[in-house]
Amino acid sequence: MEILFDEISQTIAMYLWPLFRIASMLMVMTVFGANTTPSRVRLLLAIAITVAVAPVLPPVENVELFALSSAFISLQQILIGTAMGFVSLMTMQIFVLTGQVIGMQTSLGFATMVDPGSGSTTPVVGNFFLLLATMIFLAVDGHLLMIKMLIASFETIPVSTEGISITTYRSLAMWGSYMFGAALTMSISAIVALLLINLSFGVMTRASPQLNIFAIGFPVTMVSGLFILWLTLGPIMAHFDEVWLSAQRLMCDILQLQCQIDGNVMF
Repeated sequence: MEILFDEISQTIAMYLWPLFRIASMLMVMTVFGANTTPSRVRLLLAIAITVAVAPVLPPVENVELFALSSAFISLQQILIGTAMGFVSLMTMQIFVLTGQVIGMQTSLGFATMVDPGSGSTTPVVGNFFLLLATMIFLAVDGHLLMIKMLIASFETIPVSTEGISITTYRSLAMWGSYMFGAALTMSISAIVALLLINLSFGVMTRASPQLNIFAIGFPVTMVSGLFILWLTLGPIMAHFDEVWLSAQRLMCDILQLQCQIDGNVMF
């Protein structure tokens, strides 16, 4: 009877702990972790992936399922999956920040709508960049690559009480500075162009104080902003490639994978 109980516990652990890691990533990552995705869809997708890959994963440690060490193992799996999903979430937020900066500078920030991902109110330009980046992310199979990397992580970070290191958490936190830097890089040309437009209006106001600069400047700035926004969309694919490659390197560091990144991750 004890042998049967041990076998049942080992079988449950073989599926349960990989499920925690996979479900945690799907809970946080972009597209699947959005408020528009039903929780049942995420759960069923996590269960389907776990059932498909669990038989080929490395054997799980023989740990008592209802012991305290089992709770620590579950926590480590949740942290690993959450860290992976958080990287993709920050990648999408780069484009949201870019749209918000351009929208505020071009006077288009007055138009707001509810962000489908977070449920908060953001400028329409930010949502437009988010939807565009999301379509590119799905078009390049970014979600499939993340699932593939997570499955490979069971070799480099096996299911145990030891998870990712403190240095990795620091790298994940420091990548937030890259998020703001990348957003500024994408929007700097629009900022400079609109700064020159505002300076020209300032010169006009100084030269002719009788001119109602608010009646003229606001529509001109808005039309110019739409034109600048159109020009900004040209190199967005190149920006996405650079940002996504940086995110792939970070995910490889988190999962301790030996990755060769040259447009596609190989490990």
